Amino acid sequence: MKMGHEDRDSERPGGKTRYVPAGLAGLAVGGALLLGLVMDGAQPQQTAGSFQLVNEAPNSSIQDALAAPKGVLDVSDTVEKVASSVVGITNIQDGSSVIEQAPSSEGLPAGEGSGVIYKKADGKAYIVTNHHVVAGASQLEVTLSDNTKVPAALVGSDIWTDLAVITISADAAKTPIGFGDSSKLRIGEPVVAIGNPLGLRFAGSATSGIISGIERMIPIDVNEDGTPDFQSEALQTDAAINPGNSGGALVNLNGELVGINSMKISTEAVEGIGLAIPVHRALPVIQELEQSGKVQRPTIGVNLIDLAVIPKAYYTRELGLPADVKDGVVIERSMPGSAAAAAGLQSRDVITALDGQPVTSTSEFRQYLFTEKKAGDTLQVTFYRGAEQRIVRLTLTDNLEM
Repeated sequence: MKMGHEDRDSERPGGKTRYVPAGLAGLAVGGALLLGLVMDGAQPQQTAGSFQLVNEAPNSSIQDALAAPKGVLDVSDTVEKVASSVVGITNIQDGSSVIEQAPSSEGLPAGEGSGVIYKKADGKAYIVTNHHVVAGASQLEVTLSDNTKVPAALVGSDIWTDLAVITISADAAKTPIGFGDSSKLRIGEPVVAIGNPLGLRFAGSATSGIISGIERMIPIDVNEDGTPDFQSEALQTDAAINPGNSGGALVNLNGELVGINSMKISTEAVEGIGLAIPVHRALPVIQELEQSGKVQRPTIGVNLIDLAVIPKAYYTRELGLPADVKDGVVIERSMPGSAAAAAGLQSRDVITALDGQPVTSTSEFRQYLFTEKKAGDTLQVTFYRGAEQRIVRLTLTDNLEM
């Protein structure tokens, strides 16, 4: 999966914008994105299969940082507190050779990203990272903060949210990080990004900045066809995020994880725009990956095409649409046995609204289903069959069943 397609410039007012995954330094593994704790003392507590968000009042670490001389933000205590929770992840694929492979543009021969230890339970330490960091791996290796290398196992991965969970032996891991409440972040709040920019030779690098924006909706091109398939929510920060940082930690000054570093915007006219998956969006995905290794999402069981990519000459001639219908998604195929087929939806029907909410693209269609609905819910679909507007109601099914 690629966020806005790594090798594709997407037009934006005033120039071209490139959403570049801050992913594997070295071996190219496509990817992007658009996210239980065991801590001692005042840190958040975790029980098996449950997660808690924490939002502690500012503590002495924040006060000390803000009181640094000459207005310089001192984040050394924050970094020291969480550095051992951030690890390096090496993606090893069949047929790849670190010795024989020529160095990449970053001078690194192997695929390397970052991850964050967030829980220890049942003899395992759990690490959250990006899907694109682990995609295609035949083996995974974790490098701890003391440079110890240990084998890792994939628990589950989700291409849509660009999140993955892996495990190592609990004996090898140190204190897991605590999760903060990213839903309460404010623009201007200080944060620190920790990870492995350009790979393990710069392991444990820390950069500081602020939250520059919240609830940024970023296009995701899952099948790499040049058309966004989904919109993912991200945090924007000016803390430097570079290749190899993917899966690393974005923390507040309490040392709580508030984001999973994922990508940056790369263009000549832009500097200092990094993006991270907010933790409050990541937690449900992390938990589901732990439990089943996959994320279940609602579906109606159709293949869709954006109406906007079809030449307008076909709107009337092929689809029979009224002149005032200019936005929507066209059903290319309704899968046998699907909720759509049971409701009578068929090829060339043009869906214009879900539950009365206008839908102009496949990414908006999926955004609504993935964020507002679940399997078993009823969905009202407004569509056109030729010039006639129709409405049907159907029961959403689980995408894993299709």
